[in-house]
Amino acid sequence: MTRDPKEILKKIRRLELRTRRLVNSSFAGQYHSVFKGRGMNFEEVREYIPGDEIRSIDWNVTARMNTPYVKKFTEERELTVVLLVDLSASGAYGSVDLSKRELAAEVAALLAFSAINNNDKVALLLFSDEVELFIPPKKGRQHTLRLIREMLYFEPKGRRTNIAGALDYMNKILSRRSVVFLISDFIAPDYKKQLTVAAQRHDLVAMPVYDPGEGSLPNVGVVTFEDAESGEQIEINSSSASVRKAFADAEAQRRQALDRTFGTLGIDVVPLSTDQDYLLALRAFFERRERRMAA
Repeated sequence: MTRDPKEILKKIRRLELRTRRLVNSSFAGQYHSVFKGRGMNFEEVREYIPGDEIRSIDWNVTARMNTPYVKKFTEERELTVVLLVDLSASGAYGSVDLSKRELAAEVAALLAFSAINNNDKVALLLFSDEVELFIPPKKGRQHTLRLIREMLYFEPKGRRTNIAGALDYMNKILSRRSVVFLISDFIAPDYKKQLTVAAQRHDLVAMPVYDPGEGSLPNVGVVTFEDAESGEQIEINSSSASVRKAFADAEAQRRQALDRTFGTLGIDVVPLSTDQDYLLALRAFFERRERRMAA
């Protein structure tokens, strides 16, 4: 499909202006306070000074020297932020103004500008049932604009979703601990093993993308549904109250199972929905992190 370059540039520019404004007005301080010092370099052991953090005491050295010593760390100057974005065909669905893919791109753009504003590097990994594109971590506005363009307009080869493959690829190419935002509807075959490894190696944040149409079936008679990823079709009689309830229950159970998986692995979750303000979900995430860090 041929796209008008001027329209592409206009859309990218609008998204840049919106997300940069949000970063400057709302998220600069929150992002920095939550992610600063996520990477720490050991510098030295020195004698304890009143006022030092008790938790930093090195008990082995203290026992050996018979006087308190503390470990001194310096904050790493920059982080690497990785955006893992699902481009499978189910992302094209949207029962409101935004599709799931458009919502994912806007949230990812906000995170990218937040990172760049904090002098962090940002990488992008787009995937479907294969790794479609990897852009290594860099800084700067032009780099971020390229990421936005790819998230909005990249044409994937695959239609299905392979989260396990994307996480395997990421785990192999990232040598240092990074902050990873995994943005997907998580409609995919089993990926718990790879998710577990990624959560151990990196600061992994899951961002499941939902649409209200996926959880409710309108009463419109017999309708034909087609799976966007497999192409399979099925007829459903939406006039039946029991059918509508079964439809809603199945989606609710899927989301609950997803939440249990994230909870078991200790992964932070930022749920996103095409009919809700994602700023509220992001603020809640930052506030949870701040409280946990202060505890």
